[in-house]
Amino acid sequence: MEAFQRQQFDLLLMMATERFVERIVERCAGPESALTRLRADPQGEGIWLDRFVTAIFQDFLLDNPAGACFVLQALSGRALPSPPAGKIEAMLQTMARQAFAELLLLRSEEALEQMIGYS
Repeated sequence: MEAFQRQQFDLLLMMATERFVERIVERCAGPESALTRLRADPQGEGIWLDRFVTAIFQDFLLDNPAGACFVLQALSGRALPSPPAGKIEAMLQTMARQAFAELLLLRSEEALEQMIGYS
């Protein structure tokens, strides 16, 4: 991956993390509750990680094969479960969203831990 692409991906991840954390803190009435609920069920009420990732991919025009490849290239060192059988386009997008969601979950937990530590 070229340096400028890496920088764009890192910026995307930073912005997504900030937006996601802000939303779940608001929905869960504080960082402690948000962290607890995020760890308990990332797809649960008020968290909805997969919905958020789908929206981010749409907002940043990554919901296409080229966008999926951009994300997968940035996260090429990460492991994923086997994708379900289907069209290559759908498999690429599923893998990209899964990989991004996994990383977003980790970064969000870190951000919430920092918020709790500083308050």
